[in-house]
Amino acid sequence: MVALRRAGRSAAERAALAALVAAPKFELIPLASALEAASALPPGATVTVTSSPARGMAASLELCGALRRRGHDVVPHLSAHLIRDRAELRDLLQTLSGMGVRRAFVVGGDGDMRGDFPDGLSLLRAIADLGHDLTEIGVPCYPEGHPAIATARLDEVLVEKATLADYMVSQMCFDAAVISSWLLERRARGLSLPLHLGLPGAAPLHRLLTISARIGVADSRRFLTKNTRFVSRLLLAPGGYRPDGLLDALGPLVADPVADFAGLHIFTFNQVRSTEAWRARYLEALRA
Repeated sequence: MVALRRAGRSAAERAALAALVAAPKFELIPLASALEAASALPPGATVTVTSSPARGMAASLELCGALRRRGHDVVPHLSAHLIRDRAELRDLLQTLSGMGVRRAFVVGGDGDMRGDFPDGLSLLRAIADLGHDLTEIGVPCYPEGHPAIATARLDEVLVEKATLADYMVSQMCFDAAVISSWLLERRARGLSLPLHLGLPGAAPLHRLLTISARIGVADSRRFLTKNTRFVSRLLLAPGGYRPDGLLDALGPLVADPVADFAGLHIFTFNQVRSTEAWRARYLEALRA
């Protein structure tokens, strides 16, 4: 087990953390305010765009197009529950190809299943069968488990997804020891998908609640339920949550080549300005 600590980072740990923080993926929610929030992104940033049961894939594609026109590399979330059938999936893949989008993140998705794809694995298989221009596909993973899926089943599905995907993104988790033990256990079992750490950005509580209100009653309930621990941390942290502690504690793991910590996926909750200000400060401290 890699030892975890919160202070006294070695040069190797600082370098490894800096490499992650210097080039993250920023996640945006396709709301009307998203483009205004995106104005705080660094030039040419990679942006992942979520999908919503209330807005459908069309809203995600519209935001992806606007971000592409601004010079950003985009990674749309393809939600199995929002795609009716293989014909719609084929059209979607062709649209992405025409936009010059070469990366995607495949999820099961929230809300009720609307068509032929019950989960992310079935959608991944259909994408592979149809053929595509995507050069990189990401999938989620769950170090703290999933409320509706047994851990054994999560592991089984992740192994199957590993043959069709290029990297995995961890759910939000605030316990460095849990992330470390989960990842190293899977590495010992032979899982080789590179890990991108799912990290909440810096967001004041009132901003998070505003975002929750804007995504609609049903979606906001899902949003707050999925992010209960994050909201709790915001309530307890004066001035809002900051990701420093978790990253500091994960320094030894990030620097361990066996762990294959390959990227950072920042859940901004559309609070890009505060998140980017935090990222710049943290990166400067790592490089000092």
